[in-house]
Amino acid sequence: MTTTLPIAQEAHRVSPEWVRISMASAIALGYRSGRFTRDFEFGGINLLLDYTEGCLSDCAYCGLARTRPGNYDDKSFIRVEWPLVNTDDFVDRMAARREKLTRLCISMVTHGRSYRDTLDITRRITSHVDTPLSILVAPPTLDRQKLVSFKDAGVDMIGIGLDAVTRELFRELRTDVPHGGLKWDRYWEIIGHARDVFGPWKVNCHTLVGIGETDRDLVETFERLRDREIFSYLFSFNPEPNSRLGNAPRAPLGRWRRIQLVKYLIESRGVNASACEFDEAGALVRLDLPRERVLEAIWQGEAFMTNGCPGPKGEPGCTRPYGSYRPTEPFRDFPFLPIADDRVGIVEELRLEELIPG
Repeated sequence: MTTTLPIAQEAHRVSPEWVRISMASAIALGYRSGRFTRDFEFGGINLLLDYTEGCLSDCAYCGLARTRPGNYDDKSFIRVEWPLVNTDDFVDRMAARREKLTRLCISMVTHGRSYRDTLDITRRITSHVDTPLSILVAPPTLDRQKLVSFKDAGVDMIGIGLDAVTRELFRELRTDVPHGGLKWDRYWEIIGHARDVFGPWKVNCHTLVGIGETDRDLVETFERLRDREIFSYLFSFNPEPNSRLGNAPRAPLGRWRRIQLVKYLIESRGVNASACEFDEAGALVRLDLPRERVLEAIWQGEAFMTNGCPGPKGEPGCTRPYGSYRPTEPFRDFPFLPIADDRVGIVEELRLEELIPG
């Protein structure tokens, strides 16, 4: 792809005057030329704070990890390029295209200026654009009052990148690392504050599939969040080269499909974790549900779409194309409702004769 309109070329242009935006957002707003592998309406704009020092956390699986080799300016985030753009120009472009936008999201990083700069950028956006705005927050930088300030500034939803769904895994991948220090209890404290401040179904937790958790761990987390009226947004681990998990295998596609399905059934169809059967290793092996009920949910297709915050009318608003897979790979999550051929493939990938025999 080639640059068609101004993108920063000089190093050390930092937030709040400059932000990074996802490649899909850059295409949608005219900063870059390009097209998606399938035509669909894209309106979910994602931006990322940027600092000379980068993110000060050191998560073992993250492309922005502090000790991942290379200059911060060259590091990727979820294996996608994030061009650096001027914040005010970026806001102007969104305002000019507001009728095509469905959801905006600011991703914080762990940095001493992150809260202040996020609040600044939030106010610039909400004063010019009325598209619903989410923030993927950095819990170490926040407290309850800061969340209140975000809401007062016009933020609609809060996301928390929990990622690792057990205390042990969180400690291994996010705390006991060279420059770690993130705390499981602190994350859950901010989850609780966010739920209190923003209300039911206005908070989401990112859960990452394929970094050492079991299916049982995930299912228990889905139910815990559902019972608190908090969304769980699924991401499929996609190794970042040269990260500490750069050579780790991805979750098999069949396992990923089963996790997508059971998360949807728990969160959207009222199914409880007790309907799931696991083997000794914690892998999901059977659903104790009527076959027709499961098939209806599969064929509807929503379970396999990208999990993201809704648009103004409740439709999928943030679709993050290529967040879990490369453009040349099979869709792991669909940024649109899967068509009939896609659903036939999903049924095969699920191996339903094993999951719901008879």
